[in-house]
Amino acid sequence: MPGDAATAVELDQPVSDDELSALALAADPDTAVASDAVSLWDLAGWNREELLPAWYMPAPLRASSSRWQRWVIGLVVASFLLINGHGLCSTYGVVGFG
Repeated sequence: MPGDAATAVELDQPVSDDELSALALAADPDTAVASDAVSLWDLAGWNREELLPAWYMPAPLRASSSRWQRWVIGLVVASFLLINGHGLCSTYGVVGFG
């Protein structure tokens, strides 16, 4: 595959942000891309179908909670609504006015 030589490049030392910035500013933005250029996605082996990697945002799972757990959750939510509905602030864990 043309362009595979780019994956074999090894650096003796890391490239600094200043060097990358200087290279980016010095580059010609109107340069034509070669017809045999390899996409960064192909070089890195990233899946184009996924917008975010699975480790960053895993697929949501259906919560399997029992009846008593739903009651406890409902009681907590209802108590916060009741506290806030009466004008008390429960943001920081201590119920107070304002």
